[in-house]
Amino acid sequence: MASLTSRIADLQDKQLYQELNWTGTFEEYLEIVRERPEVTRTAWQRLYDMIVSHGFDEYTDSKKKVTRYAFFSDPFGHGADAIYGLDITLMKLVNVIKSAAYGFGTEKRVILLHGPVGSSKSTIVRLVKRGLEEYSKTPEGAIYTYDWNLDEPGNEEGWISSPLHQDPLQLIPLDMRKKAIRELGLGEKASRYPVPVKGELNPACRFRFQQLMARYKGDWSKVMEHVRVRRYVFSEQDRVGIGTFQPKDEKNQDSTELTGDINYRLIAEYGSDSDPRAFNFDGEFCVANRGIIEFVEMLKLDVAFLYDLLGATQEHKIKPKKFPQTDIDEVIIGHTNEAEYQRLLNNEFMEALRDRTVKIDVPYITKKSEEIKIYEKDFGATSERVRGIHVAPHTLEVAAMWAVMTRLEPPKKHDLSVLQKMKLYDGRSLPGYTQDNVKELRKEAEREGLEGISPRYIQDKISNALASEKGGRYINPFIVMNELESGLKHHSLITNEEDKARFNALLNDVKREYEDIVKNEVQRAISADEDAIGRLCANYIDNVKAYTQRERVKNRFTGQDEEPDERLMRSIEEKIDIPEGRKDDFRREIMNYIGALAIEGRQFDYKTNSRLHKALEAKLFDDQKDTIKLSTLVSNVVDRETQEKIDIVKKRLIDNYGYNEESATDVLNYVASIFARGEVKDRK
Repeated sequence: MASLTSRIADLQDKQLYQELNWTGTFEEYLEIVRERPEVTRTAWQRLYDMIVSHGFDEYTDSKKKVTRYAFFSDPFGHGADAIYGLDITLMKLVNVIKSAAYGFGTEKRVILLHGPVGSSKSTIVRLVKRGLEEYSKTPEGAIYTYDWNLDEPGNEEGWISSPLHQDPLQLIPLDMRKKAIRELGLGEKASRYPVPVKGELNPACRFRFQQLMARYKGDWSKVMEHVRVRRYVFSEQDRVGIGTFQPKDEKNQDSTELTGDINYRLIAEYGSDSDPRAFNFDGEFCVANRGIIEFVEMLKLDVAFLYDLLGATQEHKIKPKKFPQTDIDEVIIGHTNEAEYQRLLNNEFMEALRDRTVKIDVPYITKKSEEIKIYEKDFGATSERVRGIHVAPHTLEVAAMWAVMTRLEPPKKHDLSVLQKMKLYDGRSLPGYTQDNVKELRKEAEREGLEGISPRYIQDKISNALASEKGGRYINPFIVMNELESGLKHHSLITNEEDKARFNALLNDVKREYEDIVKNEVQRAISADEDAIGRLCANYIDNVKAYTQRERVKNRFTGQDEEPDERLMRSIEEKIDIPEGRKDDFRREIMNYIGALAIEGRQFDYKTNSRLHKALEAKLFDDQKDTIKLSTLVSNVVDRETQEKIDIVKKRLIDNYGYNEESATDVLNYVASIFARGEVKDRK
């Protein structure tokens, strides 16, 4: 039997390891460029190609064509870093990257993601960095650099890496490069990007190159015999191709963190602190060459760092201490919150940076269905299976509903509540409102999504609810809503009492909406007898047909011809708010619909007409709720026959709506209390 070590070793993809660690001559690299010129792409081009390599699709939202890039659904982490509800923002970001990839000017800009706390800014950058790492491991994303074979002090391994992992083509002298690329036919297969000819060698490689040229009396081909080309992969952990800079205390940082510093140990070997071989090109700008550098909380940078950042952005150059300006090629992306951005606007010293910045707003989500997806990652069906917790239906929905409503601006020109506006944004239709109205609503809201409750707050409160209620096994909407409400009193970012009052009022709106939702749900569970609905529908259609054609209806029990049952028809139509004056139009509409189906050879089914379906369910519920006596639940006195009927309803809630025994019992008791209150009001 194989050892455990060998069994684990068998899991390794040795061929992939060899491909990722390929080495060859400069000549072999020229052949690679000839066949696949995309290996020479700039950092912006590589980033853009990485994103689109995962595919995209288009859809229309409020009459606006939107591109959804599959990459931002997190193809690597099984959705752990997926971005929801920000397709328009991400489309703007990719458009900037595309413009830079084609050299339209934005390659000389810093991308600044701006938005409130918890709006996914860091997640977007983290996903991009991970994407570049994975892309560099694929054949399409292969990238190459070079090493020197030289006898130098401190070089025990025999090979000295190019400190900035530059492209081997940069070993061709700049004055020869354009002719060399044309002479060799390199890049002829490039369909989108020409093979770049810019960029000088970094100081250390330039020094070695000139020494070898002097040794071989200018024979460049001899110099290339000291060069080994190798493939490498981006790695944030290994600080290759991906750099991250995070501001610290002003006393504990200086610009060498970005551009590198002198290696004092090697000064003794080389005899001078101005010898480039005695310099560590390990600053974050150096590390990120040909890849991406992230500036965390970018606008907290000290002004002293501004000049390095401006040069790296506009000129694509950095200035290491005691050395000339050095070419770099990398994407610079930062993120900041609202408070820091306002400080930038008011800081005259930062005007040059502001002029070289492309700001992309990353707002909170304003669609309930997209907001729910955030919470489903941690508390959805997967969590229930893995952690054994039960989240009652609509728990995440009401939390998302409230979070989104706090971010919406009250409509200015329309007679709408914030709740109704939230429904329109989520794709729901409301009488009298069109997609043009939704488009206008979005346009008139200047700061929508840039203020309000953060998803982190919601996640924290759901976690608190799970930790404190029922042993962490089960939570329902009211447990979470109570947690959200109590947490507002001590919310560290919401100190304005007017905001707290407004958020509490919105939470009350959500509670009323939830009451309607569960009443309808229990109503559907009670009236889920499809045969009974079918019989009620047939009876209604028979009466409507007779009414519109001025005929009589045969009573199925007595066999007598009778006038159409007006009480039956109105009892159904009133459930969907058909007024007395509109009943004739509605009945003719139903008959015309049935007639159109008959012409097409199709049979009428009440399920295809959502309004009629809803009305039939509501009528059947009214007919059956008295026989079930749901309101007696609150008195704890339920006879056996009623209990059996209640158990049937409970089973439907469990089988069809996602409840468990405990949450189904709770929701039935709650709806029962609503009906009990209603009966008390009726008696008064």
